[in-house]
Amino acid sequence: MIHKNTPLARKFKFEYSIAIIYFTIGFLWIYFSDTFFDTLIKDKETLAKLNILKGSFYVIVTSILLYYLVKSHIAKLHKAELLLRQRSDEIEAQNEELLLAKAKVEESEIFLNSIFDHIPNLIFVKHADDLRFISFNKACEQFMGYSRAELIGKNDYDFFPKEEADFFNMKDREVLNSDKPLMIVEEVISTENGIKTLYTKKIAIKDKNGNVKYLLGISEDITAKKEIERELITAKEHAEQSDRLKSAFLANMSHEIRTPMNGILGFADLLKEPNLSEEKQQKYIGIIQKSGVRMLNIINDIVDISKIEAGLMQVDTKDSNINEQMEFIYTFFKPEVETKGIQFVIKKSLLTKEAIVKTDREKLYAILTNLIKNAIKFTNEGSIEFGYHLIKDYGTANLEFYVKDTGIGIPANRQEVIFERFIQADISNLMVLQGTGLGLAITKAYVEILGGKIWVESKESVGSTFYFTIPCNIELEAAFEIKNDKGSLEKGKTAENLKILIAEDDEPSSMLISLTVEALSSEIITARTGIEAVNICRNSHDLDLILMDIQMPEMNGYEATSQIRQFNKEVVIIAQSAYALSHDRQKAIDAGCNDYISKPILKDDLLLLIQKHLNYFVCP
Repeated sequence: MIHKNTPLARKFKFEYSIAIIYFTIGFLWIYFSDTFFDTLIKDKETLAKLNILKGSFYVIVTSILLYYLVKSHIAKLHKAELLLRQRSDEIEAQNEELLLAKAKVEESEIFLNSIFDHIPNLIFVKHADDLRFISFNKACEQFMGYSRAELIGKNDYDFFPKEEADFFNMKDREVLNSDKPLMIVEEVISTENGIKTLYTKKIAIKDKNGNVKYLLGISEDITAKKEIERELITAKEHAEQSDRLKSAFLANMSHEIRTPMNGILGFADLLKEPNLSEEKQQKYIGIIQKSGVRMLNIINDIVDISKIEAGLMQVDTKDSNINEQMEFIYTFFKPEVETKGIQFVIKKSLLTKEAIVKTDREKLYAILTNLIKNAIKFTNEGSIEFGYHLIKDYGTANLEFYVKDTGIGIPANRQEVIFERFIQADISNLMVLQGTGLGLAITKAYVEILGGKIWVESKESVGSTFYFTIPCNIELEAAFEIKNDKGSLEKGKTAENLKILIAEDDEPSSMLISLTVEALSSEIITARTGIEAVNICRNSHDLDLILMDIQMPEMNGYEATSQIRQFNKEVVIIAQSAYALSHDRQKAIDAGCNDYISKPILKDDLLLLIQKHLNYFVCP
């Protein structure tokens, strides 16, 4: 339909008018010209010629008129065609631009989605109206344990418990209503990976009109950070506790060292008094010896805990008859226990010939003696019982040992911490008792080194029972014999004419060793340095024994031994040193020593070593 007053309507009206006028004039021309010529001219031939001329004139006029009409239309059509082509080119260009823009938008969308999905933080978008999820990144999908298709259109109540979802929604509304970002630490319970801690930032997103349309959430999983923070806090607390306990331990150590030193120095001074009776002399000497043993135990505790902390404690697994070992311990402690009027009981669940296990005999001995010493220390009446049971479970066997007493007991809140080092020094509500506060810590470390565990059951004023286990490989009916050192000594020949070199720079130590071995020797030679010891050995080829101190001036015992072994591989060399760690012994053996003994040197121990390597019977 063509509307009025448009250019096209006006053109159509003009052309229509021309056609009407042309038709009217043509009709009138034909009608009146025929009538006029018929009236005016009677000659038919002339009339025919005039009609031909009239028709030709009409055709010419019509042709001219049509030409101008068609020419105008053709021009207009050509112009319209050009305009149409121009418009078509413009539309095609616009289409190309649109396609290019669309490709760029798609590329940009892929790029942004790639970034969105590779961001390690959790990103989610909710609709502001109903708080339903409309977008997630991959990190959020993995955290939630659902695919994007499963998450879109859902809300918090579809994935979390009501209480948790209520909290999330409350914080979401708080952000949307205030139009202020919110940073919050959230505990998220319902995840594929258990409870997680998130640091979340929530932001309101507006449309172009400034209306809040969406809620954007960005969360960082800080579970590991929180765990590290907790570990650091715990470590700090432990460090502070350790410092506090070490301070208390040092104060206790001062007391523990000074007390036996007081006994040693005090009674050594009393021995100088003239006219001292034989009875008092023996009594004072006994006190000095006991004080010395007590101090040695303190030093051993410190050395042991140092080795444990440094990871230098080694296990020496051998066949051991636990029944015979326990009987030895029972015999050793029985006089002390009975002196206090306490009943002492031993219980064994295996026959002696069946009680052979592979374990570290020395560490098992230390564990039992530490626990029994503890029981004696804290028990004033009643009984002390120790023993073991064989426990078999799912193809494995363990020995469960116990030491039970009727002593003062341990408060419930202290039963876990008593196995911590230095802890006794921190127990101020108990009587002041001798000890470094390291015994149970060492005991626990030994049990764990042997592959077992230790625990205590106790009730105040009733008593305590310490339990520990060690793995067991029982060899039934195994032939087992503990070597009796004294019996084996009797088979050897008596040593009386040994030539001995004592390499020792400390005068009291040199004198003590000389007095210890003088009954074995026909000649004792002393050296104060490693170089002097090497020269003496080079010039004396008939030496039977060298007692080599490790720490000497000019040349240490390791180097001296190494040089001696270059020209004398037969002489027996026993290293003796105040160093007491296991690697010190191995270092001496590697240097060429036959054996090693740590200071303080006890007479019986030294004589047994000499007998072992020289195959002589020595009288202690």
